[in-house]
Amino acid sequence: MVGGGVRDLSLGREPKDFDVATDARPEEVRRLFRNCRLIGRRFRLAHVHFGAEIIEVATFRALHPPEDGDGDGDGDGADGERVIENGRIVRDNVYGTLAEDALRRDFTVNALYYNIDDFSVVDHAGGMDDLEAGVIRLIGDPRERYQEDPVRMLRAVRFALKLGFRIHPETAAPMHEMAGSVADMPPARLFDEALKLFMSGDALDAFEILRHYGLFDSLLPLTAEALEDEGNEQWVPFIAAALRNTDERIGADKPVTPAFLFAALLWPAVRRREADLVEAGEAPIPALQQAAAEVQAMQQARIALPKRFSIPMREIWTLQPRFARRGGKRAQRLLGHPRFRAAYDFLELRAGAGDAPAELAQWWREFQEQPERPPSQKKKSSRGGRRRRGGRGRGKGNGEGGGNGTAASTPEESAE
Repeated sequence: MVGGGVRDLSLGREPKDFDVATDARPEEVRRLFRNCRLIGRRFRLAHVHFGAEIIEVATFRALHPPEDGDGDGDGDGADGERVIENGRIVRDNVYGTLAEDALRRDFTVNALYYNIDDFSVVDHAGGMDDLEAGVIRLIGDPRERYQEDPVRMLRAVRFALKLGFRIHPETAAPMHEMAGSVADMPPARLFDEALKLFMSGDALDAFEILRHYGLFDSLLPLTAEALEDEGNEQWVPFIAAALRNTDERIGADKPVTPAFLFAALLWPAVRRREADLVEAGEAPIPALQQAAAEVQAMQQARIALPKRFSIPMREIWTLQPRFARRGGKRAQRLLGHPRFRAAYDFLELRAGAGDAPAELAQWWREFQEQPERPPSQKKKSSRGGRRRRGGRGRGKGNGEGGGNGTAASTPEESAE
């Protein structure tokens, strides 16, 4: 066994899962287990299925590519294939020994192996010392390792938060300079990493550390620009409140959804673009709709939000102007909208940051408690007694309907 499971057991924590490293090739593993599927191009992995459980099996990787005789550095010899473009590993299936594999992993605390033959922990990278010291340290030269895979910067932040460790100064030193390279990573992979950063119970701390190292700009560039605008000081407290609320819900084992989270993270960018469109002569509601569409499209090129999250996110945004229309039956119709609760919670968040009138949020808060009429139209019962008050059956929370899990795509990413 290898990686996060061994690390967590060594810290006295309950592992999320267990991964296996072996000298067997992926094709050999598949021949042994008919319940096995091979995945991945960059790193070839075997997933062995036991009902709902998946055991991820990675073959030991070599430390250096074998000589292939053509001088191109691809390492496309008989024992596998490695392709390096501009210093970045785009394919790495060159197989080696356990000792080599340990030094190919990202952080020392993730390079611990548990040998089931003699029940020993095999440590070739000093991971046990760093566990005791509470340090996240890259194996090898940090600049070279970040160039190979810029996502390692995000993983350093995430592991430091998850374990309550500090990032070693040498590991942190290149981050400011190299943070921009994260933007070159596949949007689907950055979505997975963003979920792990913001939906693990440490979202607020993640936001602050990502901003400190310049990594937030690579994940949400439009929001980062909006936060830097003069006169928009309310947006940092707005995002902090949303992330704090998410952390509290996760801590209380309540459901959360990326739709609400990303609606909050991108709202400053939407409002910024909406203001530009209004200033150019566009009417407010069409300006909001156009701003929402533009921001979502531009962000999608950086973090690929699946439609099951991006569509509810847009609805949360575009429902906001309807809260200002309280006359006639409009309020009642809005109350029946399937996305009402999430949109109302978003309104409360805006009111708390000064982006919406506090009186408006209060009105809707009271309106939900009335049986039929809004607060301004309450009447006494014809029998002379007070009308029995009853709630409208709206649940409490931030409208967040469920979490989302993603499978690891490399041996390093399995070391959660």
